[in-house]
Amino acid sequence: MLYYLFDYLESHFNFPGAGLFQFITFRAAAAFILALSVSSIYGKRIINFLRTQQVGESIRDLGLEGQIQKAGTPTMGGIIIIFSTLIPVLLLTKLDNIYIIILLITTVWMGLIGFLDDYIKVFKKDKEGLQGKFKILGQVGLGLIVGSMLYFNDNVTIKEELPLAQQVVQQNGKTQVFGQAHKSTKTTVPFFKNNELDYSDFLSFLGEGYEKYGWLVFIFITIFIITAVSNGANLTDGIDGLATGSSAIIVVVLGLFAWVSGNIIFSDYLDVMYIPNSGEMTVYILAFAGALIGFLWYNTYPAQVFMGDTGSLTIGGIIAVIAISIRKELLLPILAGIFLVENLSVILQVSYFKYTRKKYGEGRRIFKMSPLHHHYQKSGYHESKIVVRFWIIGILLAVFTIVTLKLR
Repeated sequence: MLYYLFDYLESHFNFPGAGLFQFITFRAAAAFILALSVSSIYGKRIINFLRTQQVGESIRDLGLEGQIQKAGTPTMGGIIIIFSTLIPVLLLTKLDNIYIIILLITTVWMGLIGFLDDYIKVFKKDKEGLQGKFKILGQVGLGLIVGSMLYFNDNVTIKEELPLAQQVVQQNGKTQVFGQAHKSTKTTVPFFKNNELDYSDFLSFLGEGYEKYGWLVFIFITIFIITAVSNGANLTDGIDGLATGSSAIIVVVLGLFAWVSGNIIFSDYLDVMYIPNSGEMTVYILAFAGALIGFLWYNTYPAQVFMGDTGSLTIGGIIAVIAISIRKELLLPILAGIFLVENLSVILQVSYFKYTRKKYGEGRRIFKMSPLHHHYQKSGYHESKIVVRFWIIGILLAVFTIVTLKLR
């Protein structure tokens, strides 16, 4: 909203300083500061409100140290993250940008699913919350919406770099490096030629004209990634500050990718896929990062509030959609490696337990407990040490993810 106001003031009245709002970097910095301020200052009031409404976490005794003491800690704190993100986004972004629209839909959609799950747990006293099949249905529905919008909307395009022989010098002396914007199912993947993979190539067995069915693969991939990452974030949210801190690291890297991908000069210089209009997501991402860091103030050990599924499902959904939008979703197994490992630990634990129970009549375990962070708790590590070490691993994975862009 403020973007349009200052754009009007600058164009009609030459209002001093109004032109700053044309710069993505300025609005992104302002969004970060505003989101951080809202989540850290007003977060305390929301926590007190949740406490007075007795919106407390019900704890199942899993035999973990310090677990029972957390009973009654306010949950559904993901509301803080959502509102702290949406306020600066509504004020500072171009609300007609297709990528911002998609991210707003994602935030509200996943926030509602998580809120419903927490509501059932807290107020209906049902520890299982929303049935898993309904969560999956909601995630698949969002994947269909996001995938369709990204593929079929005319404003979602990429520009490919022209071969050196086809580059031309324009009248102003600048070299035209990129061709015309066009629809594409290409994405970024390390170690491949030009670091690119076209999803439609998976259908080449169909023969001539197979490219027109590429959207089927693209939407399927979108659904899979949104479901996997949102569930990964949900599983990671098991000890104080782990999901929040890990997510903040991932989000900052995605913000860097979004800014570079939407900047024609830096995308050319760094040889990164240029995606017109995607740079606007940087404002959204920095607001999201600010909200996460502000929430982390209250979520670190000993946590004064838990995000609940309201926060964890929303975080995972937003991360997945950002990565897909900037064609970096195949880097998520590295960048969001913490989420991946947490997911795999549960899958391996459950699968091995069922297999050994069927084969030997007694279920056996790979880990002392899953997800993985509980295994380390059972091994005697304090949760603060586990969280900090996971953050360090997350930072190393983030650095490696950036490095992979140059591996061909």
